Amino acid sequence: MSLHRLLHAKALRVTGLVVAAAALASCSVPEMLEVNDPDIINPAQVSSPAGATAVKNGAFARLAAATSGDESLFLLGGLFTDEWINGDSFIERWQIDQRSVVYSNSYLTAAYRVLHRTRSSAEQAIPLLQQYIPTGPKADIAEMYFVMAYVENLMAEAFCSGLVFSNTLTQEYGTQITTAETYALALAHADSGLALVTGSSEADARVRNALAVTKARILLNQGKGNFAAAATAVSQVPTNYGYRIFHSVNASSNQFWSLNISARRYSVADREGGNGLPFVSANDPRIPTCVGGTAGCPVTQTVRDDAGSPMVAQRLWTDRLTAVDIVSGVEARLIEAEAMLNANNPAGALAKLNELRATVTGLAPLTDAGTPEARVTQLYNERAFWRFGRGTRLGDLRRLVREYGRSATAVFPTGAWHKGSGSYGPDVNFPIPQAEENNPNVTSSGGMCLDRSA
Repeated sequence: MSLHRLLHAKALRVTGLVVAAAALASCSVPEMLEVNDPDIINPAQVSSPAGATAVKNGAFARLAAATSGDESLFLLGGLFTDEWINGDSFIERWQIDQRSVVYSNSYLTAAYRVLHRTRSSAEQAIPLLQQYIPTGPKADIAEMYFVMAYVENLMAEAFCSGLVFSNTLTQEYGTQITTAETYALALAHADSGLALVTGSSEADARVRNALAVTKARILLNQGKGNFAAAATAVSQVPTNYGYRIFHSVNASSNQFWSLNISARRYSVADREGGNGLPFVSANDPRIPTCVGGTAGCPVTQTVRDDAGSPMVAQRLWTDRLTAVDIVSGVEARLIEAEAMLNANNPAGALAKLNELRATVTGLAPLTDAGTPEARVTQLYNERAFWRFGRGTRLGDLRRLVREYGRSATAVFPTGAWHKGSGSYGPDVNFPIPQAEENNPNVTSSGGMCLDRSA
């Protein structure tokens, strides 16, 4: 360092000491001992129209993190099933890919916390909006009910029976409830939201459609007796509808881009574990893919982060800012097709599937699969290609086991694990994370599931 720079640096340090000393002299001892924790918000700080709006917007930000803005159940659930294979050397991602997940898994715990925070934010926003913006759009409150219902259903689809939903408004710890009870809770919140959106504004239509599809998805999960009601719920949802999660450089990047294209920690799977679908080799225009290093591929490297190959990139979301539809009118049509199939109307179901396929260039119409079992397989294959990456695959595989009598070994990847170390495990859902043991109402140790079945 030159003498000039050395003297300048010393001068800066002395100046800093003088400023610090002056600041200390102006503070009393009690003031110095006060701690401002930015994670703790005084209720008075949100007791206003601006505060209510801020809490509502916080729920949206957390919903983004709980879906495509972080390593959420969208990615982890796809890794657990047959949408993605692991492309790095992180053991806890290996557990998820291999379907042998310990309840202390940090990736799962982080995703679980974000889901609860999302739901809690929406729950907190509802009374604030009612009190401080009483003449505001009912769609704002209804959308908070949508956030709650969507998250609760997503958690019931992914986790074992025994979820806990504590009450953030009364500051009371929750107790474990069954998967069926979780679906009932989600359905009640969806219905509460739908009761509020009676207008014809653009916001009313957007939120009503999101709630309708979410309600129908819950009804499917509750069993075949509700399939007709599910179809009725989505009958007015346009096929081109989408509830979109947006991304930005400053807030949250699209994690399909981040973890697949940028970091190469996830690679698109192809016929994983024998039962997996040909998401790559089918060359289906609904899931455009490319091998790293080939012409035009957004990934220039030929290998994954773990140096394995091939590295397969998806080309649905090729930019960190690409938006993701988490609920769509396409899903509405798929729900109608499943209801028709179960109402002994295979011709109607096939027509619905082909109605969707006609909207994509290069997709030939399907023909009747011939038998009831083959028709179910055809329907669920269509669901997988239309809804790739959007958090529905794990719930679909579990429903194949519950509602259609398929064995877990017939629908989940099985046999030797693709990394050449052991075999796929028996898990068909995620365990309740160990962090829930902090709840005094949860007394189990070493695993808190009430039931690990599908």
